[in-house]
Amino acid sequence: MTASVAVYRNIYTEERFKQTYGKEDRAPGSLLLGKRLAQKCRCSRRAFLHLLSERVPIFSWLPRYRLRKWLLGDTIAGLTVGILHIPQGMAFALLTSVAPIFGLYTSFFPVVLYMLFGTGRHVSTGTFAVVSLMTGSVVQQLVPAPLHLNTSSPEAAALEAQRIGVASAVALLSGIMMLCMFVLRLGFLSTYLSEPIVKAFTSAAAFHVTVSQLQSMLGLRLTRHTGNFALFKTLASVMENLPQTNMAELLISLVCLAILVPVKEVNTRYRKRLRTPIPVEILTVIIATGVAYALSLDSTCDVQIVGHIPAGFPSPQMPALHTFPDIAGDTVAITFVGYAVSVSLAMIYADKHAYSIHPNQELLAHGISNTVSSFFTCFPSSATLATTNILESSGGFTQLSGLFTSLVVLVVLLLIGPLFYFLPKAVLACINVTSLRQMFLQFQDLPGLWRVSRIDFMVWVVTWLSVVVLNVDLGLAIGVVFSMMTVIGRTQRARCSVLGQASNTEIYRPMQNHSKCSEVAGVKILTYNGPIYYGNRSFFKEEVSRLLGLTPERIRSLEKTRKALEKRQRDTTVSTVERGVANASFSSDNELLKSAEKEVQALLMDCSSVIFVDVAGARLLIQMCIDCQKVGVCIYLANCNERVLKILTSSGLMNYMNPQHIFITVHDAVVYIQHLKEKTPDTTTVWV
Repeated sequence: MTASVAVYRNIYTEERFKQTYGKEDRAPGSLLLGKRLAQKCRCSRRAFLHLLSERVPIFSWLPRYRLRKWLLGDTIAGLTVGILHIPQGMAFALLTSVAPIFGLYTSFFPVVLYMLFGTGRHVSTGTFAVVSLMTGSVVQQLVPAPLHLNTSSPEAAALEAQRIGVASAVALLSGIMMLCMFVLRLGFLSTYLSEPIVKAFTSAAAFHVTVSQLQSMLGLRLTRHTGNFALFKTLASVMENLPQTNMAELLISLVCLAILVPVKEVNTRYRKRLRTPIPVEILTVIIATGVAYALSLDSTCDVQIVGHIPAGFPSPQMPALHTFPDIAGDTVAITFVGYAVSVSLAMIYADKHAYSIHPNQELLAHGISNTVSSFFTCFPSSATLATTNILESSGGFTQLSGLFTSLVVLVVLLLIGPLFYFLPKAVLACINVTSLRQMFLQFQDLPGLWRVSRIDFMVWVVTWLSVVVLNVDLGLAIGVVFSMMTVIGRTQRARCSVLGQASNTEIYRPMQNHSKCSEVAGVKILTYNGPIYYGNRSFFKEEVSRLLGLTPERIRSLEKTRKALEKRQRDTTVSTVERGVANASFSSDNELLKSAEKEVQALLMDCSSVIFVDVAGARLLIQMCIDCQKVGVCIYLANCNERVLKILTSSGLMNYMNPQHIFITVHDAVVYIQHLKEKTPDTTTVWV
């Protein structure tokens, strides 16, 4: 059974439609701005409480906390993530080129602060491999470590203080940048790191992390390479020094990998059946520490161990502020990566559990977390992939799980930390490598990405290759620039199509894809699927000229023909030329008018896909009006959005075309043109 639709209404131009259905003229912009400022600046108890709950979300969700329903899940999830934070915090500290204790500090302070200010209920913050790697490159550049240094010497302690000073300065500057972005409401900037860029970047960074951990897994004492081609330099250095491999540390690494990889696979495959994942990392740390202590591996086999881990809270200290000029460029990249990953993770789980997050508030939360924690010898933090996934799968419901996570880390800081003195660094390196499983698996997205969008596939590949071949910072910049160039390229080469009408309907579709649609006699209907701006104005002009057949030479020829016909029509009322044909460029009026029936009398632009027009685009449309007037073609517009129409009107387009020739739909314009043709004798119009 088919249904039919019949609608009878008047033809609406934009002007007539506004008169009938539009709003009354609004107050001047200055009055509206003043009214808004007055509302924002109004002080009241209600406004203060609203602002407090908006900027410190814990005051919003804690009073509504469902104790019986959520407390058990938050407790289990928080404790599980806290246990995972201990080995990962110490492991990622090695990536940052600082002592493991600072990783534990970074796993405590940002977690507490995000619980107070964050909007992501399932987000776990702390140390993140990619951010740690990028920070470690900055630390290594400014404070390089000598190969042979006694870890118990005063020189080593001074060097460690310098390193954590630089890492804390990066955290402070990153936090300040985020707070500035929050004030300026620049949360949308994270959208420039598209999903293909983020996935390719993290996947490529995982290779950098893995290669950087090879020396610890093999027991080699090598200089850490930074800058372009660092991955290949590190690989070459490792291969060159393979004969110096410490067999005890190699054995430790192989045993740890043999335990970590299968158990993590079990956790992933059976995470729906397991109430909590098996805490294989902390178990491995405990067992390895016990074995290293019992066998005295540090002295008998020269195994590198973590060393002294002080108990208690760190005393506040000022980061190395004098390094700000040197770290500013790298910190920008670290800030964007940390924020983009954090917001992406928060949005993924917010969509999954049907709640909303606020990107600008996330800027405030992570900005405060990094700024405050930097004064307690912490390096930059962000949301983390592995712990966030575990937090959600373990049954966490709200940010309160962060309280239990921080309590676990706090117990380690106050009581248990010194017991990890004999923990081999090779174990932490293995934990680093195995924590990157999700990042390596992102290669599985490539076949689907190729089927959906070849351009996004190219963005993924270019970003990945740039990060792997060059370095993390420069590779990310190349990926962003390449992604933006693809967007610009797509707007520059947007398709201009001729629309045809489905018979006996008001439906118009591109004729190249709908062969049974037919052009309206005498009317060329064009649609352009993109903006008209300075970057594509030449291409747009070429496309329209090609579809209309109006080259500059043809415009001049037709203008001469039109003027000649108008002159002869004034001189005589007959259709033949008196005294013979004076110009050989046309044979007779009858033949010209006969061929004109198949030509264009009106150009109708469907602007429904034109999202914006700039000054250059508006001037181009004015020039098109002038050219069309020369050859007797009337221009009509349809489906213009208000912003486009405002720019066209302000640019003076209405001086060159009739304001009554702007319609709300294509069909309104077509009906108007057909009605006009029936009333107007064809002999008074020159057809192109």
